[in-house]
Amino acid sequence: MKSGSNLEKVLSSGQFALTAEAGPPKGTSAAAVKRKGDILKTCCDALNVTDNQTAIVRMSSISGCVLLKGMDVEPIMQMVVRDRNRIAIQSDILGAVALGIRNILCLSGDHQSFGNHPSAKGVYDIDSIQFIQLVKTMRDEHKFLNGEDISGDVPLYIGAAANPFADPFEFRVRRLAKKIKAGADFIQTQGIFDMDKFSRWMTIVCDEGLDQKVHILGGIIPIKSVGMARYMAKNVAGISVPDELVKRMQGAKDAKEEGVKIALETIEQLKEVDGVHGVHIMAIAWEDIVPRIAEEAGLMPRPIL
Repeated sequence: MKSGSNLEKVLSSGQFALTAEAGPPKGTSAAAVKRKGDILKTCCDALNVTDNQTAIVRMSSISGCVLLKGMDVEPIMQMVVRDRNRIAIQSDILGAVALGIRNILCLSGDHQSFGNHPSAKGVYDIDSIQFIQLVKTMRDEHKFLNGEDISGDVPLYIGAAANPFADPFEFRVRRLAKKIKAGADFIQTQGIFDMDKFSRWMTIVCDEGLDQKVHILGGIIPIKSVGMARYMAKNVAGISVPDELVKRMQGAKDAKEEGVKIALETIEQLKEVDGVHGVHIMAIAWEDIVPRIAEEAGLMPRPIL
């Protein structure tokens, strides 16, 4: 075992994993984090704590992780290179490990121009692939990026993101391969609405044997309304929302129920896709729906390992 984390145990045992997001608040309320932990703790193997998602200032990921750990909920600490140079990244990793955090998701981060401080200076001292390699070097070689020794272990299960839908399509598998080579143990994908395109991506992933080197969790975004579907289709880069899905939401008598139905159908399809080892549910401001989806998708109870 590389980290001893629950997520690593579930994936290593061959179980179909389930993770979700517990985004921290735009404020200091520990109760806001704990509420999400209470909702999600029995139905998920681990919870992502986002890092200033969409470049909007929020409570730090590391703080959210500590609050969840205090509830016996396993966190996945997200960290972006947008806001930190290599000194700050390595320092925060040491602190996270000292606080008992055992999972990390290495990301570039949404560009600051999309957030609430658009004039902020982006750091981007290293990119997300170099970030993955940095964490692997700290964990496996007990060394900092400059080659100096680290005192103590750095037991982290290393995650990364993948977007099968961004252009150019042919480049997406090559980018995944680079992240795996850099040291990614698990992958969480962008939200999946275009199953045909995702299946084509996974076929190439499996043909190249990458599914044998990493655990892939397919992204699920439950849709609340036709407006949300249209917004993602037109405004969210890297998400492929077919016109048929928008029309389906438009014609639904109960949009939320239709959104749940689409999420459940997607999970059932993902269970049959070779190389998919779990799902990651991103219920944007709708965490309450995750336990129901987990139950109706046949993913309960979660394994205790």
